[in-house]
Amino acid sequence: MSSSATPSVLFVCVHNAGRSQMAAAFLTHLGGNRVQVRSAGFAPADTVNPAVVEAIREAGIDISAETPKILTTEAVQSSDVVIIMGCGDACPYFPGKRYLDWQLDDPAGQGVEAVRPIRDEIEQRIRGLLTELEIEPAA
Repeated sequence: MSSSATPSVLFVCVHNAGRSQMAAAFLTHLGGNRVQVRSAGFAPADTVNPAVVEAIREAGIDISAETPKILTTEAVQSSDVVIIMGCGDACPYFPGKRYLDWQLDDPAGQGVEAVRPIRDEIEQRIRGLLTELEIEPAA
């Protein structure tokens, strides 16, 4: 990827209420305006998981105003990297896109105590992704 282009990353999970919301929040927080961030689900929930909202708030990020979004073909086509989380074959595949499959526990139905280790693993993966994209994480 050229240094003059702003990379675009799309996070996809089933309901866009947990893992993909946390990943998008961390990438937005740590990548700032040096990366375009999207998240979506192919069967979006009505709201973001409250335990996810609380766990990410503990990391200093407020996603209380976020809402789950439907996955669109346009979102996939306009992204450089598509990171799927637990949707397997249901996730759309487009040739020429870079896909990463992040195997993470599903926070659905879990309390904040169970969500914290998922949050922490997502943050580590986001920091690794930023390194791959040659973007220095914000302090």
